[in-house]
Amino acid sequence: MKSLLRLFFSLAIISSNLLLSQGFKIETNQGTILEQNNMICNGRYWTDAEGKIKMDVFSGYWNDAQSWEKRAKVIRQNILEGMQWNKISSHKGPINVIKHSEKIMEGYIVENIALESFPGFYVTGNLYRPLKKQNQYAAILSPHGHLKDKRFTDYVQLRSAYLASKGAIVFAYDMLGYGESKQVRHKMPISLLLQTWNSKRVLDYLLSLPKVDPKRVGMTGGSGGGTQTFILTALDQRIKVSVPVVQVSAHFFGGCVCESGMPIHKAANFQTNNVEIAALAAPRPMLLISNGDDWTRNTPNVEFPYIRKVYNAMGKSHLVENVHLANEKHDYGYSKRIAAYHFFTKHLKLENPKSLSGGPIDESFIKILPPEKLKVFTPKNPRPSSALKNEYEVLKFLKFPNNKAPYFYYKN
Repeated sequence: MKSLLRLFFSLAIISSNLLLSQGFKIETNQGTILEQNNMICNGRYWTDAEGKIKMDVFSGYWNDAQSWEKRAKVIRQNILEGMQWNKISSHKGPINVIKHSEKIMEGYIVENIALESFPGFYVTGNLYRPLKKQNQYAAILSPHGHLKDKRFTDYVQLRSAYLASKGAIVFAYDMLGYGESKQVRHKMPISLLLQTWNSKRVLDYLLSLPKVDPKRVGMTGGSGGGTQTFILTALDQRIKVSVPVVQVSAHFFGGCVCESGMPIHKAANFQTNNVEIAALAAPRPMLLISNGDDWTRNTPNVEFPYIRKVYNAMGKSHLVENVHLANEKHDYGYSKRIAAYHFFTKHLKLENPKSLSGGPIDESFIKILPPEKLKVFTPKNPRPSSALKNEYEVLKFLKFPNNKAPYFYYKN
């Protein structure tokens, strides 16, 4: 009987994985539904063993820097085509900024900020700036993932504030449908495109600031924020240092439509995975942070060796590192932040914490603020009336098919 039950559950898992591999879940007014698309690689698309085999297969497609660059070009182009980047890239223009509620803290300043990503659509977040005056500043993008409390959580505030206190201007911002990003639902069909574009516009904004050093720009996020980190790094050479946390996996493609809901990993005669996408960071400095309790458990033996091979082909193996925390879980906790702080300090030339010569890094000076202190849009500062109101208006503006308009209509 027990063996039959085990077989039943195994078949159920296989069926579930197969179903997810053929489409993605989206939120509609008729509930969460599965959209079919056999080019979508979603969730645990392969087993651990299959992921390892695929890395060996991919490794056979190239053998030096020149052949890797040819493959990298195809991977990058497939991401852009899979996201339908051309639908949104024509909307790059001056960024309208809403900023208020400056708060002077111990060693840093926090402001509430929104950027108009494209006409009528806003990225909401907080800008952390060093209190100490400098000739130039590093800049860091800080997207959150699907971990607890999102942008307002302690771990986002802690890392943003700490890095700001050491000389970086840090932008912590909302994922679609979370925090104050309520113009659309999180699991809408083009959330991957919108989030990647939002990150690009955050980067555009940071680089527009007068004293930001374009040679010292980093990005880090955990879980889905890790996905945002390695995707933008793959597409935009202006990200100079990348720290994706607990997300780069050979067999797991991201379990949400915002990570894998568009066909960026597969085409009719092409297949890649998140390891190769992360490897597009080469030869820029990158730190992979992994743990023993999620899909990054194999990183030291599967994912990292492949990425290190890419860096080695370019003669830059010293610029890629892996911190593997075998006894830890899926989060962006203290030990993961410490690893990121050290890496950014080294490669973005931040102020050296005393702990680099021994001892723990002290975050106790950082005050965790409640969400109401960090919100951009309030009764006193409402979202502009010109803002797009729902998925239908966003899809229509970007000229996506609207044959399912009533299906997606969402009034926040």
